[in-house]
Amino acid sequence: MSEPFPRGLRLTAPAKLNLWLHVNGRREDGYHLLQTVFHLLDWGDRLVLRRREDGRIVRQGGLAEVTEEDDLAIRAARLLQAESGIDAGADIEVEKRIPAGAGLGGGSSDAATVLLGLNRLWGLEWPVRRLAGLGLHLGADVPVFVAGRSAFAEGVGEALTPVDLPEQWYVVVWPGIPVATAAVFQAPELTRNTPALTISALSGTPETRNDLQPVAIRLCPAIGESLAWLSQWGQARMSGSGSAVFLPVVDEDTARGIVRDSAWPAWAVRGVNVSPTLRELEAVPGAP
Repeated sequence: MSEPFPRGLRLTAPAKLNLWLHVNGRREDGYHLLQTVFHLLDWGDRLVLRRREDGRIVRQGGLAEVTEEDDLAIRAARLLQAESGIDAGADIEVEKRIPAGAGLGGGSSDAATVLLGLNRLWGLEWPVRRLAGLGLHLGADVPVFVAGRSAFAEGVGEALTPVDLPEQWYVVVWPGIPVATAAVFQAPELTRNTPALTISALSGTPETRNDLQPVAIRLCPAIGESLAWLSQWGQARMSGSGSAVFLPVVDEDTARGIVRDSAWPAWAVRGVNVSPTLRELEAVPGAP
């Protein structure tokens, strides 16, 4: 008799781009109110999850400089285990491709992918909304990766409205220096009063920008250098709180040509509206 869930999973934890990011205000608890558009990418970290029967959560791989206590993938597994009361455990192997501190959502995506994968491996059958709510305790970007759709986000990033975006190619350049998100948001000169857009305005051509970009460039001048270089081919912009920058291009060949000329780590990547994680989970034999 076959088991109702697989013993192991290989999943992609996709990166994301913030096509723009506006800071609309600040709550009394210190969290900032944001509006942004997340475009998921068909590229990211690779995770291998295996079910254990001894209840242990065991990390394999990942970033050596990140402790288990700070590893969002491990924290996600332990949180789901505690909240569900499951006796099973998991081996979690992470092959990192997304640079840390790049504004591409690597840690948040790893956490979301663990929640989605262990939900299947442990046979919990929690709905996506419940997993996303749990993910919000780990980070504001986790829910969009759990939902698995490119989206317009509001609030602290958790209020999501799926949007269909052109699945175009991008060049992503990382200047090789991580930026601490907290340092960017705590900067006194950060713009915090950009007027909010309505979702209906997105159907037009509203004026947009990344409000975090000037602060991040001051903290990390290499961001400005990589932006200036990439802007030779069009309107480049920083993703999230940095330090990666990106440029939309017309096709894959153009993207790969620019990547070859980059003095920094760079990737030709394609935007997608449905997360590769969801597609991979749907392809698992016996998936509901």
